[in-house]
Formats: sequence, C-alpha cells, structure tokens
Amino acid sequence: MYDLIIIGEGAAGLTAGIYAARAKLNAIVLEKNYLGGGQINNTYEVDNYPGLPGISGMKLAEAMRNHAEKVGVQFKVATVSQIEDKGDSKLVHTSEGILETRCVLVATGATHSKLGIPSEQELGGRGVSYCATCDGGFYRNKEVAVIGGGNVAVEDAIYLARLCKKVYLVHRRDELRAEKVLQESLATLSNVEMVLNSVATNIIAQDGKVHSLAVQNKLSGETQTLTVQGVFIAVGIVPESSLLSSLVDCDEKGYVRAGEDGRASRPGFFVAGDIRTKEVRQIATAVGDGAAVVHSIQQYLNTNQWK
Repeated sequence: MYDLIIIGEGAAGLTAGIYAARAKLNAIVLEKNYLGGGQINNTYEVDNYPGLPGISGMKLAEAMRNHAEKVGVQFKVATVSQIEDKGDSKLVHTSEGILETRCVLVATGATHSKLGIPSEQELGGRGVSYCATCDGGFYRNKEVAVIGGGNVAVEDAIYLARLCKKVYLVHRRDELRAEKVLQESLATLSNVEMVLNSVATNIIAQDGKVHSLAVQNKLSGETQTLTVQGVFIAVGIVPESSLLSSLVDCDEKGYVRAGEDGRASRPGFFVAGDIRTKEVRQIATAVGDGAAVVHSIQQYLNTNQWK
C-alpha cells in the first residue's frame, strides 16, 4: 500500500518524487518509457532554467533523476492503463500489475499535436518528425521545413540551422508567436527562410521518404512546393489526460481543471505540470507544480486517515 503513486517522470513528476521522499511518504514514480525526463529530453538547450543557463535538456533531466535517486525515490517502468477510485484507496492498473495507493498524482504532461495532412502519419520516422533535437542529426547538410510559430518551432529552426543547409519556417500567420529573444536569434541566421501566411497542405514522398512539402499561401491561394528531406512539426501540444478524463473535470481541450495546489475535482486525485489548466507551461512551472502539489497531498493524507 502506497501513500502516493506518481504517474509520469517529467519535471513535475521528478520534483514531486523528491519532495515526497523528503516528506517520508511511501511513494513510487511510474514511467512508461525507459528514458524518463518527459519533454525535457526534447529540448536541445535550456536557457531559462534558473542557475543553469545553456544546459542541455538531457543533462537537466539526468540531473533531476540523479537527485531523485539520491534522496531515495522509488521508480518503476510500467504503463498505466486505468485508475479506479475506491474511495479511501485508488487502484492503479499497470503493465506490471495492480498497485494500491491512498492518492494519485498524474504528471503525464502533453504530447505533440498533429497537422492531419496527407502522408503525415505514413512518413513518420521517414522524414516527418516532432522532435528536432531527437532527429535533427539525420538531416545534416540537407534542407528541411519547420511548421509552427511558437517557441518550440523557433527553437527547432535555430537548432536545425546549425546542422542543415537550409531551413524553411512555415507559419500560418503574418508574424511569429515566439518570445522576442528567440525571434532575434532566428533573424541572425542566413540559412533560415520565413514562409508566412502559409499552411502545409501535403507532404510528398519519393521512394518511401519525404521529398517535398506543399504549402499554400492563405492570402493569395497560391501553392508552392518546397524541396525538403525533412519536415519538423511544432504546432502545439495535447494533454495526456486520458487516464483522468472520466474521473475528474477537464476543460474543452482536455486539460485537468486544477489550481496551483494540484487538487483535481475528485478527492485523492492530483495533477501537476503540463496536464493541468494554467497559462504558462515551462520546465520551471512544472517544477513549481511538483513542489506545491506534495504539500497539498500531505494535507490530504493528514486529514483523510484510514477508517
């Protein structure tokens, strides 16, 4: 019997694990992937985490994991398929068996949104990617397109410009949404070409791999074909909230309704990180969630003793 089961080993889950261990809670962190760290691992360079400017995402994730292990956090690689609410206890169904706990913290984060255009799914791993830092090395000295206009898209374009011969940045609006400091960095790169007011309509294959990208200008209606070997899609994220969607209140986008205390609408259920409703989703805010939610969990455990 656990006091707390944490589902997800990203910044929020790892931080919650550290705080739970220091609070002497009987807790365990479940992660479906052998390589934890969540979206941190997809970030080439983290320049806004206090005290660690320029650290790579993988090194930051590794440091957090090492810290958690040092304070005694328990980990298990397991895929969670269902959570049952039994009132005073919760049953967490996993690929490694059923675990019982007094409360659950879901910190599963979010996943990449899809464009839904022809050949996107079929060419996944064969030229279509959602992670520039994961796959960028395969396109050294080649031409690629990045689709999106937010921070992630611009970060991806900057990273790829260091490796690739040419980078097209395709965005549906007339200006980017990314932070100004990122836009300023992007503007210094001579091998990045902006394709604004435009949407991708088709990914064209040749010999089973990406050959080009069809792009339509929203103002003129004209279509052009960009000859590229890789297409990197960065158009937003979708919360990984399916485990909770039938148990607690979620908003229209699927984010779990919860404040800074992480309390979901049903007693004993908590959330932290990108999965919950909030304005800013960054590594630092996920860490803050992980710390704050354990305080709420301690309060819950103290006032809901076994009967």
